[in-house]
Amino acid sequence: MSSTSFEQRHPRLFLSWSAKAVAGAADRARGVFRPAFAIVVASLSAAARAALDEEISLRRPFLWLPVAAGAGALLYFAADREPSFAVSAAALAILSALAFLARAHRAGALFLVLACVAGGFFASVWRAARVDAPIVPRAGVGFLTGFVEELDPRPNGARFILRLASGEGLPGDVVPLRVRLTTRGDTKFSAGDFIALKARVLPPAHAALPGGYDFSRDAYFAGLGGVGNALGRIDVMPPPDPAPLSLRFFAAVDRLRNDLSARVYRALGGDTGAIAAAMVTGKRDFLSEEAKELIRRAGIFHIITISGVQMTLVAGIFFVGFRRLLALSRALALNYPIKKWAAALAIVGAVLYDIGTGSRVGTERALIMTTIMLVAVLFDRPSLSMRNLALAVGVIVAFQPEALLGASFQLSFAAVAALVAVYEARGAMIERRRETSPFGRAPSRFARWRESAGELLLHGPAAPIFATLCATSATASFMAGDFHELSPYVLIGNPLTLAIIEFFAVPGALVGAFLYPFGLDGPVWRYVGFGIDLVTAIARLIAAAPGSSLPVKSFAPFAMVCLSLAVLSLVLWRTWLFRAMAIPFAALGLFGAANGEGFDLAVAPSGDAAALRLPSGELALLGRGKLSFVGEQWLRADADVRAPADARGGVSCDEFGCVARAIDGRAVALVTDRKALIEDCGKAAIVIAPFYAPEGCGAPILLDRRKLAETGAVTLRFSGEAAQWRTARSPGEDRPWSRAPRRRPASAPPAPGDAQPEEERLN
Repeated sequence: MSSTSFEQRHPRLFLSWSAKAVAGAADRARGVFRPAFAIVVASLSAAARAALDEEISLRRPFLWLPVAAGAGALLYFAADREPSFAVSAAALAILSALAFLARAHRAGALFLVLACVAGGFFASVWRAARVDAPIVPRAGVGFLTGFVEELDPRPNGARFILRLASGEGLPGDVVPLRVRLTTRGDTKFSAGDFIALKARVLPPAHAALPGGYDFSRDAYFAGLGGVGNALGRIDVMPPPDPAPLSLRFFAAVDRLRNDLSARVYRALGGDTGAIAAAMVTGKRDFLSEEAKELIRRAGIFHIITISGVQMTLVAGIFFVGFRRLLALSRALALNYPIKKWAAALAIVGAVLYDIGTGSRVGTERALIMTTIMLVAVLFDRPSLSMRNLALAVGVIVAFQPEALLGASFQLSFAAVAALVAVYEARGAMIERRRETSPFGRAPSRFARWRESAGELLLHGPAAPIFATLCATSATASFMAGDFHELSPYVLIGNPLTLAIIEFFAVPGALVGAFLYPFGLDGPVWRYVGFGIDLVTAIARLIAAAPGSSLPVKSFAPFAMVCLSLAVLSLVLWRTWLFRAMAIPFAALGLFGAANGEGFDLAVAPSGDAAALRLPSGELALLGRGKLSFVGEQWLRADADVRAPADARGGVSCDEFGCVARAIDGRAVALVTDRKALIEDCGKAAIVIAPFYAPEGCGAPILLDRRKLAETGAVTLRFSGEAAQWRTARSPGEDRPWSRAPRRRPASAPPAPGDAQPEEERLN
């Protein structure tokens, strides 16, 4: 008998039987798993439909319409050239018409969302057209005349905004609408005066990092066409024409703010007086850098800004105060809607508070949100609701869409949205208690545990801490992305400081401002100073604790979008199935935050400063001056806690420029004098220059004024012999605040103002 096996003797028959056996096993497996898979899919589909029906019954999809409008505004700012006004308006009209015609069909929801996106886009185009004003093309010295719109005194001078009437000698004969200037020494003028002076004016600085803060964009929407410093004497003279009524009104308000700020500062002195003045009037220029660093490390920088917290407290004080005052009359309380009267008076008080504190962008946003909530009281609607917050966002997108890119908007609305979500959860819990019958089925163990945990977090002693935790978590991604740091102890500092602000600062500011004209405000400021001393004592303890400030590297571009969607999913939806959408968004966002695009070389758009990663792995700053502004941005983006003055080692500098070795050994030269250009072009692998370099420069990478005008700020990451580029400007970009550079022949002679050293310190 042969010893060979069956499969060896009959291979084809064996393979046929094996294939049939495998197929049969697969069919049996599908027979078992297919019903289970179908059951899971059907269950998830049913749960999703039920969750969607519940969200629709609660009218939560409406809350995403302002988000869609905000997305349209962000699309406008992402464009590389200015969109057409007519085409944007036509797109909005067409999509709005389609949404109206298809309102009874499912497609109507899609058209409505697209119409909101088009609305945010058109609002941005319209806003840019409304504020369009000339911008000086380059640095220059001119003789200026105009009205002082706003004056911020400093210990060693002042900073002021000048609305120009004339500007002789400015580059390109461009006369901006406004310029922001600084001066040293005593100021003999005030807001509302017509002055004449000689000043050096620069264009507003562009972003120092790709994707970083762009001062030129904010300056454009503020109507600032230049920044600089006064040179020599400033003369006050009679105006050729009377100032506009609005300018005279706000100048008078600014003078009152400065007088009150000086009074508070003199009454308390030091940083206590400076913080009190900032809380009362919004003037922060008396505060020392040490005090700013202290409260920043403690995570309570919001105490020196007129933000949503102060606006809400002021409106609340007016509302409760007027209501109690009106309730003293029995006839009024029983026969008239004194609650609505108090809400109307609180709106007036909030508007006056906004005007009295300078009516800045952040305060205006808080005023809009507070006004909408008080108007809800007038119409017998719930005041604290996510719907009112969504309406406030819609108003901001319609009239100030550029605010969406600012940290103030992101932090304030994220925090308020989280707090409103906690308030809604508390209301939902109370509603469930009312609807639960005592004779119904006994709740499950999980339901009892959930109710107990909810009772502890939303109604118990831990409720303030839980609310602060939610608000802090909602703003953490924006804090890390915008400021490159996190404050772990903010859960301790925020509740304590907010309580002190509530009992000391805000009531004291209102009472002190009322008593100031009578000269009876001194004791009130000492009362406010006592609360501020408590705040600073807490801040010192927090700042001295280990790990009080954790540095964070710059994020990948998509990280902030994903983290924002995660926060929105948690606060806008009410069902757990839809809130679970935050999990993948948060995972992607955290991945992008942990894998941000680093850099080995960063170059300022002016070409007079750079940051280079040395062979030791640390960044070193190249350039003249302190480089405090751009240097701090580069170091923070690299999670480097050193001060710019401490990041100058490993670099050789003289009057001709700076040279250093990069992490991969290649030579980098920053040239500040044309005399050294020929030598550095022959020796260095990368040459950086704030002026136009001739075509004969043989450096493999040349970043001169011509190149930087096209790219803006540049970062390079070295990978072998190659370098990965990232630029602040896209190819061919042409926006009102970032005009495309003019074509200039390589052989053209240098233009005046080629080099702009220390530009960042003027901004």
